Amino acid sequence: MAAANGTPPTVYPSLLYADAHAAIKQLTEAFGFTVVSVHEGADGRIAHAELAHGNGAVMLGSKGRGGRFDQAMSGAGPSGTYVVVDDIDAHHRRAVEQGAQIVTPPADQDYGSRDYLARDTEGNLWSFGTYAPAIGG
Repeated sequence: MAAANGTPPTVYPSLLYADAHAAIKQLTEAFGFTVVSVHEGADGRIAHAELAHGNGAVMLGSKGRGGRFDQAMSGAGPSGTYVVVDDIDAHHRRAVEQGAQIVTPPADQDYGSRDYLARDTEGNLWSFGTYAPAIGG
């Protein structure tokens, strides 16, 4: 799925659910999303999933799994937003220069992304990274 100009989306809502399996079922069966990928942890809970709809997508996972995003979301609302950026370190420097609250500094991830977490002025969680989900087409 790509925008009209052929490029993939660069902004992805990121959701955590108490029962991510049930959420995926509802999002696909009731709301027409398509499963792109689902990754379960050893405990059977959803570590990460991507669902597409039209030319956009959402990322989701199970609450209470630990990890940086889950811990950071504990003080925020039920969702966050992921934004794809090309130069994560330059983006981070700009955020710091503008006084953004950095939750975690840039770090390389096992899945190939380099990313960081920040909060906006209302406490919402923003994830910025180099990973761009392939949502089909």
